[in-house]
Amino acid sequence: MMRGWRAIALTAVLAALAGGAGTWISASWVLARREPPSLHDIVHHDLKLSPDQLARIEAVEARFAARRPALEADVRAANLELATAIEQSDGDSPQVQAAVDHFHVAMGALQKETITHVFEMRSVLTPEQAAIFDDRIVVALAPNEN
Repeated sequence: MMRGWRAIALTAVLAALAGGAGTWISASWVLARREPPSLHDIVHHDLKLSPDQLARIEAVEARFAARRPALEADVRAANLELATAIEQSDGDSPQVQAAVDHFHVAMGALQKETITHVFEMRSVLTPEQAAIFDDRIVVALAPNEN
């Protein structure tokens, strides 16, 4: 009888993961098709930067560009760790939960560094430019809310 519950639990976990993966893939496809303006486009095309501002922004972008690949690699590694834990588990095991936690930490680190990068760029702007920047960022993050 216990084996039957394990099979049901494993099926439920796999179904939830498959549903989540399908949702993520669909959302990624839809978002890629809509293509809100990138942060680079907002800063370099929507704002009239002075030469000094441009140099400072480029330094901020270079620092983030150097850090971002490691953060994204950790997200990919955590995703692989989760896939391996699911493959080797017969249910919602401690290994699966540890992999989920690692994935959340990796994604959180990437998001926090990205937000820090956004505010570092914003600190270079004049109040008028910052207002435009904020409006564009809000629309990019929540396009249907405005």
